[in-house]
Amino acid sequence: MQNYSEIEKNTFAEDILKGLSSNPKFIPSKYFYDDEGARLFQKITELPEYYLTRAETEIISTQTEQIFNVFKQKSKDAETFDLIELGTGDGRKTAILIDFFLKQNTNLFYFPIDISPRTLSTLAENFRRKFPKLQIEPKFGDYFQVLKDFKPNPTRRKILLFLGSNIGNFSYEQSIEFLKKLRRLMRKGDFLFIGFDLQKDPRLILRAYDDSQGITAEFNLNLLRRINKELGGNFDIKKFSHYATYSPIDCAVRSFLISLENQSVFIEYLQRSFDFAKWEAIFTEISQKYSLQLIEQLATRSKFEIQQNFFDSKRYFVDSLWQAV
Repeated sequence: MQNYSEIEKNTFAEDILKGLSSNPKFIPSKYFYDDEGARLFQKITELPEYYLTRAETEIISTQTEQIFNVFKQKSKDAETFDLIELGTGDGRKTAILIDFFLKQNTNLFYFPIDISPRTLSTLAENFRRKFPKLQIEPKFGDYFQVLKDFKPNPTRRKILLFLGSNIGNFSYEQSIEFLKKLRRLMRKGDFLFIGFDLQKDPRLILRAYDDSQGITAEFNLNLLRRINKELGGNFDIKKFSHYATYSPIDCAVRSFLISLENQSVFIEYLQRSFDFAKWEAIFTEISQKYSLQLIEQLATRSKFEIQQNFFDSKRYFVDSLWQAV
């Protein structure tokens, strides 16, 4: 397994320099997921307020056969697939799909992509034990860099998995750019199976990002701990607090870290100090929520065609099967 290299460290440092030098300040949300961040996010998915994981797990576990049948029908009964997952997490939902596909004598090549080496290593070990017939090749790094270097077999149909409402970490316009970029790396007829958190009661949504146990707060504050650990920062974590908002106008949760006093932070790797005013915010994440109409627009504008939508029983969430056109 490839380790966190000097190249990744330099990129992290450059992004932190850019973000903390901006007005307003920001830290890219992709840096949530170091090993500790991945551990905290796993705890978030088990919280009572965080409905997203339960809703999507319900979809995949109760509609597995329907999902498989649409793949088979739309791929003209292909028997061999490259299953490429963008951001793996603990792999529980993916394992349900893989288990069913393998039981239908489908030949699967599984390529999990993640920016957490430990997450990838654990997943690969678990899947090799659980699915001895599965051909698995973990890929560590940024989605697009890995996909750009990826040399797929042209005879195999690709299925890209982008589960867990990860698309919500982009604004609507950023999502279109992301999906267009993804589409350029796919062939006509390849699939994208993508999760969206649907618009609903604003209070229900906000509670999912501001839980009563403070795990989401720790998840956000871990960004500062990561800067301290990897770049030699001296953030005093007690001098920052987590704050989340949800706007039903643009249907987005926004998360921030708020400076609780006037302070200066030095980052050794950058040889640079950054000043924070009392109550100044660092923007950490957007979590965009979608209507079915917006999802249709996203697919059309990025050159995909929706084949079928799969909903949970409360219609909180949708996993949408798209095909490249």
